[in-house]
Amino acid sequence: MGLLRRATLAQLADAPFTYPEVGRTQDGDLPAGYDHVAREHVVGSGRAAFDRAAAAVFGWSAQRGAGLRVQASGPASSVGTVVLMTAGLRRLGLDIPCRVVWVVDEPDRRGFGYGTLPGHPASGEESFLVSVRPGGDVVYELRAFSRLATPLSRLGAPVSHRVQSLALDRYVSAIRRAARAG
Repeated sequence: MGLLRRATLAQLADAPFTYPEVGRTQDGDLPAGYDHVAREHVVGSGRAAFDRAAAAVFGWSAQRGAGLRVQASGPASSVGTVVLMTAGLRRLGLDIPCRVVWVVDEPDRRGFGYGTLPGHPASGEESFLVSVRPGGDVVYELRAFSRLATPLSRLGAPVSHRVQSLALDRYVSAIRRAARAG
């Protein structure tokens, strides 16, 4: 249990999101007033690599690959699932609570988006989507909009932004490893 833990999975199930634009990582335009991230990376090739990458996305492998400890009330493939990630040392860690807001589970596209809940150091949404393109490339897409939400995260803004960028890089590496594991 992290020192900065404020709530349990059950307590977060009905918690309000910390931003009004819920679901906006799924459509084309990210909302104004936030920092934006939009990345695409080829992580493999072929149907088997796509299936492995999609299973990794739905199995929280990106978050675990970034060094986060993950507790979830259900699978990432289910809208409403609460995930409580913890960064740092077990007893001194920072909890990062989110809830799944949308899911795509189509033959050539799979993934989800989650939004921040009270206690998260940022306010906004991230999405994790894997697709297989007509030529066979497996593409991992990350989209996010966020702004720093706590006094501590705002105080350390340059560090907070760097930590987010490193986490995104690790997400990509984890999904690339999963896609190529076959």
